[in-house]
Amino acid sequence: MTLAAEMVDLGVKLGNRVILKHLNCQIAAGQITALVGESGSGKSTLLYTMNGLVRPNAGRLTVLGLPFPPANADLFRRRIGFAVQSSALMPHLSAFDNLTLMAKLTGWPPDKTRERFDKLMSVLGLDSALGEHYPHQLSGGQQQRISLGRAFMLNPEMLLLDEPFSAVDPITRSEIYDRFEALMEIEPKSVVIVTHNLAEAERLADQIIVLKEGEIVQQGEVSVIRRHPANDYVARLFV
Repeated sequence: MTLAAEMVDLGVKLGNRVILKHLNCQIAAGQITALVGESGSGKSTLLYTMNGLVRPNAGRLTVLGLPFPPANADLFRRRIGFAVQSSALMPHLSAFDNLTLMAKLTGWPPDKTRERFDKLMSVLGLDSALGEHYPHQLSGGQQQRISLGRAFMLNPEMLLLDEPFSAVDPITRSEIYDRFEALMEIEPKSVVIVTHNLAEAERLADQIIVLKEGEIVQQGEVSVIRRHPANDYVARLFV
């Protein structure tokens, strides 16, 4: 099995708080893996650790074949797309400048940047003319799609998504799922997504990792875990 990431006795401590404890798991390449669990279970910390924004203090972490910390963090992060809750668009930048920000920082030529922008906007179901609008002029669903497009901009090998669909209503969320799946069909990637929504995990993910108090309590295919939860905590997540 080709791996997108591997953790061996991984631990993370922030200040005096132990956030992640002795994590041992493998995340398959080319699949969508959902991190689920109650608030405070360590899901987002694990995601930020995989992106190099949080340093582990114990164990070993390998992402995209590179041990942490990578020798060149900036080059490494260009191989990873990142999207977070509430879109996190920069209010002073247009939708075009937000979506293409990484291309500009990477030094892409304008014609290549524009071509990529138009392609992503088309797959996202957005008119390219919206690129002239600022975030406050866009609906919540449009903002989330722009944020998703920004994560895809450099066509990275991996996506790390921290509850990227949670800030919109259920109907809009379903539409964004459709667009995300369309992007994934065109440009398959390894994806790790944090979600509180088990229905979302069941729709999008191939595998889930269930966290509780910084520890992995179960990992496997969503349908298998639904049928055979390891304990009451896991079973309650599916209620």
